[in-house]
Amino acid sequence: MTRPETDRTKPGPGAAAPAGAGSAAGAPGTAPYRDARLDNAKFLLIVLVVVGHAIEPLRDIPAVSALYYWIYFFHMPAFIVISGYLSRSFDGSSNRVEKLVLTVAVPYLIFWTIHQSIYTVERGGLGDSLSLLKPTWTLWFLVALFLWRLSVPVWKRLRAPVLIAFAISLFAATTSLSDTLSLGRVVSFLPFFVLGLSLRREHFLWLDRLWLRLASLVVLGTTAVLAVPISDRLSSDWLFWRDSLTDRDIDPLMPSLGIRLAFMGLALAMTVAFLALTPKRRTWFTDLGAYTLYVFLGHSVVLILLKASPWYDVMDNLTGAAITVGVGLALALLLCTPWVRAAMRWAVEPQMSWFLKREEPAPAPAPAASSAPAADGGGQGDGHREKPVAGV
Repeated sequence: MTRPETDRTKPGPGAAAPAGAGSAAGAPGTAPYRDARLDNAKFLLIVLVVVGHAIEPLRDIPAVSALYYWIYFFHMPAFIVISGYLSRSFDGSSNRVEKLVLTVAVPYLIFWTIHQSIYTVERGGLGDSLSLLKPTWTLWFLVALFLWRLSVPVWKRLRAPVLIAFAISLFAATTSLSDTLSLGRVVSFLPFFVLGLSLRREHFLWLDRLWLRLASLVVLGTTAVLAVPISDRLSSDWLFWRDSLTDRDIDPLMPSLGIRLAFMGLALAMTVAFLALTPKRRTWFTDLGAYTLYVFLGHSVVLILLKASPWYDVMDNLTGAAITVGVGLALALLLCTPWVRAAMRWAVEPQMSWFLKREEPAPAPAPAASSAPAADGGGQGDGHREKPVAGV
């Protein structure tokens, strides 16, 4: 869902392929290697994001509700694991920070303004809050990604980053977190980002084992069956990882912590299963995995407009739900087309270098102190080396 940090190392066996013409932003020269499995996974996950958001208003239909729950069991944790893995090269340098601001923060500001403009027209006036610190609908992910990536150098210095992130996420859920900067989701999903950050290429080789792929079929099939009773008995609030455990009608420690742990385990198991079953070879949609940010940002605007129309009143049945799923699939593909990307580039990949302060050139280093003996008044060296002035 976000522009990946390109992995320029050579691919593992059968795990990567040279990027096609569509995977590089027109850069001349030899295209860097990209992991085909990750690009495939990113496109499939963004399709699930679009479909999940498209069918959200139709959850009164039992079959749609089960599909919605199954998607939300794992699609965001899986995307966040991949985002963490692709953030390994973030080192806090000025170039990395500049890229983060221009590719995450600036698009956030642009689409926040677009969302608020549509809401203002729809409601016939301004809302109660116009704070930029309160993300609109899907934009919480850009805020989370911005904060997570800024924290990458910290996690790299820790000995047990995943365990620490897990503890922070679990215990922070027992206190009330405001919706400012979507802190609830930022903290709740943190372990998945740090897990992805801790992965290495060799870990993905485990996904090619036959027994794991067979087990993955069982996991995804079983969870699809379980989604039916769970969608009927458990509030969808558990799917969003947004609210504190103290904001629920049940005890915030038990069973709330147990349910949160169960959802964490479920998300992790389904993420592994999904990646194991994702094709590792190049497919017709591999190159489209480079454009998930266009799909993510573009589909939110389209669906906000669609929800304000009579569409869901007309499609409030199983046939209409199937048509809506088809519309979601078509929308994901449409937003990847070259002409749509060209029309959206000003907002998704804004060239706004003026937004940043020009970096001052580093001062030239002082010349090294002479190693010759210092001269005294009579021109004779006294045998002592001259020491450089501290701080020069």
